[in-house]
Amino acid sequence: METVCKIVDSNVNSQTNYTQAVDILNAGEVVAFPTETVYGLGAVATNDTAVKKIFEAKGRPSDNPLIVHIGTQEEVELYIEHISEVAKKCMDLFWPGPLTLVMPVKPNVLADSVTAGLSTVGIRMPDHPVALALLQQLKKPLAAPSANRSGKPSPTEAIHVQDDLGGYIPYILDGGSTGIGLESTVLDVTHEPPVILRPGGITKEMLEAKIGQVLQPSKIEQKLEATPKAPGMKYTHYAPNAPVLLIDCDLEKVHEAVYQLQKQGHKVALLAPASFADSKADFYFSVGEAGSKEEMGATLYHALRACDKTTATIILATTTSTEGVGAAIMNRLEKAAGGKWYTRS
Repeated sequence: METVCKIVDSNVNSQTNYTQAVDILNAGEVVAFPTETVYGLGAVATNDTAVKKIFEAKGRPSDNPLIVHIGTQEEVELYIEHISEVAKKCMDLFWPGPLTLVMPVKPNVLADSVTAGLSTVGIRMPDHPVALALLQQLKKPLAAPSANRSGKPSPTEAIHVQDDLGGYIPYILDGGSTGIGLESTVLDVTHEPPVILRPGGITKEMLEAKIGQVLQPSKIEQKLEATPKAPGMKYTHYAPNAPVLLIDCDLEKVHEAVYQLQKQGHKVALLAPASFADSKADFYFSVGEAGSKEEMGATLYHALRACDKTTATIILATTTSTEGVGAAIMNRLEKAAGGKWYTRS
């Protein structure tokens, strides 16, 4: 299959590209498009045959539910059985934006493949002009996980989608680099108080300032879920080709680890703040200024993917605190590393 990639911007010719994307989606195919978080791989969420093509292209397990993207807040009632007051408040405050709300789904409306057999579904309204233009012209919901092969780092540029899914999907809308760089926060509002199933750009602190108490389960509690209610809860995600090891953001510890790993014959790639540039690692990728979690979030997947372009045999990734968006960053880093930390052997 040939994969066509078209740039969409303020240029008048972009409308032709939107029209092509809408036609492809209406024909039961998949289209990759940018959101403010990462690039998504969309199929019409009411068409089960089309949705299954997402799983095929990604190599994604079928018990991993998909998030549904909509272009207007009014569409929620078409797919949701009961919209709670806290859900309405979250929509008013944080939509469009990187917040997915898990709510009770209406039966026999969305494709079975979207919900993975659950009685709930995650819905969000993305805050990206290309995503919104596509959704509002399509006038249908899009099931859309990240547009990468399952388990790989999520794509923050169209070229990442091309690298992973070229030949697997027919069409990519290129809207440039995404902004936030980490997938949306997933909030289950079927519980009281609501529960964060996946941390993201809308933090626990931001939510609690507006809606009161919000729970954020531990990794162990999340693993006890037999069927995950949200993407990213069950499987190893966000991993480059070489194994990833986490390490404290401490210059002396990093210097020692690089030295020891190189002594063992490894070629070391280091993901760390700008102040670590002289670490003597074989490959170094900055994740922004030390302490800037927003910058780290925006560059993390790009840096992980850059490691795949090197001959690194091991990747060291420095950690951050779990305050604010740090919770989302550490969630992704721990999954990329499979929970493994550097220890001197």
